[in-house]
Amino acid sequence: MTVFVRVVETGSLTAAGLACDLSPTMVGNHLQALEARLGTRLIHRTTRKQQISAFGQAYYERCVEILGLVNDAERLALDHLATPRGHLRITAPVIFSNECLIPAIADYCRRYPEVQLDVVATDALPDLIEDGFEAAIRIGTPGSPDLVARPLQPYRLVLCASRAYLDSNGVPATPEELRAHQCLTYAYPPRSEMRAAQPEWTLSGPNGGVSVPVGGRLKIDNADALRRAVLAGMGIAMLPAILVDADLKANRLIEVLPDHAPPVRSINLLYLRDRQMSPKLRSFIDFVVERFGSVAGSHV
Repeated sequence: MTVFVRVVETGSLTAAGLACDLSPTMVGNHLQALEARLGTRLIHRTTRKQQISAFGQAYYERCVEILGLVNDAERLALDHLATPRGHLRITAPVIFSNECLIPAIADYCRRYPEVQLDVVATDALPDLIEDGFEAAIRIGTPGSPDLVARPLQPYRLVLCASRAYLDSNGVPATPEELRAHQCLTYAYPPRSEMRAAQPEWTLSGPNGGVSVPVGGRLKIDNADALRRAVLAGMGIAMLPAILVDADLKANRLIEVLPDHAPPVRSINLLYLRDRQMSPKLRSFIDFVVERFGSVAGSHV
């Protein structure tokens, strides 16, 4: 149909061939095949000129209409493929979700109004395929070669306690003195690489690194609950900086051993390596990397 329309509009097989990137012979073959299919002559051709038939004129007008609809449908399909839309299910740790991701979601939704987000905030380690997630933000090193990991700004931790606890129990001057304190620790989820590890805090100070076994009467699987226990004066904890920065600035909490830094932990945006990249997933990946991507010297 397209070749026939070009023949009518350009007035010759040669000009139609240039428009369709075909040889004049191939244009003639297309035209003959169409006439054979329809069982009637569309264009009367002689060595000197061509003349469209009455049926050919009516058929030409219908072809223009049909091809216009085809082009509209293709543009609609391309627009659908290019525009992020639909349901996107993602998961992230509770603290990162509360302190970083959720406050930024408003900007994402304004930018991509046709995407509906399902955010599952959990410190468990769900399986992306089994649990139906398209992307996950996770602390630590991804263990599966099936996942693509995009590094985000490292996750900084800080040792802290309340003023009341330190006044009652003393301020540790060295990492070794932590052994004598109530050290509140995090209960890691079952699939975490840290689950089987004994409570031990690794610190880096002026004389290098040191690891100290720690213990206390309280272990909690929720960082915000652990923060509340520290605020209540129950002991010292190693907590995410994004969670306690405001408490430290307001002197509700005091940094312990400020010359000995806890390890900086990696945090990654994960998605399946073999998953076809949909526009909605690509838009979310680009947004998260843009907002929280790894930058030298910057920490979450």
